[in-house]
Amino acid sequence: MRVITGTAKGFRLYAPKGTETRPALDQVKEAVFNILMNVEQFDVLDLFAGTGSMGIEALSRGAKRCTFVEKSKVPVEYIYRNVKHCHLDDRAQIMMLPVDAAIRKMAKMNQKFDLIFVDPPYLKRLVNATLFQLEKAELLADDGLIVVEHHPKEPIDEIPGFTLTDQRAYGQTLISFLGQAVEKNQLLQQPR
Repeated sequence: MRVITGTAKGFRLYAPKGTETRPALDQVKEAVFNILMNVEQFDVLDLFAGTGSMGIEALSRGAKRCTFVEKSKVPVEYIYRNVKHCHLDDRAQIMMLPVDAAIRKMAKMNQKFDLIFVDPPYLKRLVNATLFQLEKAELLADDGLIVVEHHPKEPIDEIPGFTLTDQRAYGQTLISFLGQAVEKNQLLQQPR
């Protein structure tokens, strides 16, 4: 697992052994960032951050800052280690909280994010629950985008206020892109 491009290009990311985290595969991460346009100056939120791979990639590509949310101590230690190793710790905020508690806390602070990564453990019924919480909390900026990594057996429900703008399959992984309104969303590359 490595940073694909940007200021931390080529840096290897540390990950714990075992099954506590499921880091985004380089192939999936690269595909996501090839679909996204420039993320420079974006405020990014990485939910169920694991080792921080997606948020670190965004920071490396010029995101203004990234808030990482992870509830477990061991993965949080790896996020700290990885952002420091990649020299990105000055733009990283790490919250060791359950995702639902972090969403409530950020909503009270009226935070808005241009890009939100959602990568919960597969088949735990967390995808739609998290999306409904995000919609209620209004954390997504008006022209922001949510990128969800999930299992095909856990499809995304219709969620008032969000529109599914794109979906791609990579083996047993689906990547779904949601925005507040298709016509307002400028983050996806236009077809060539």
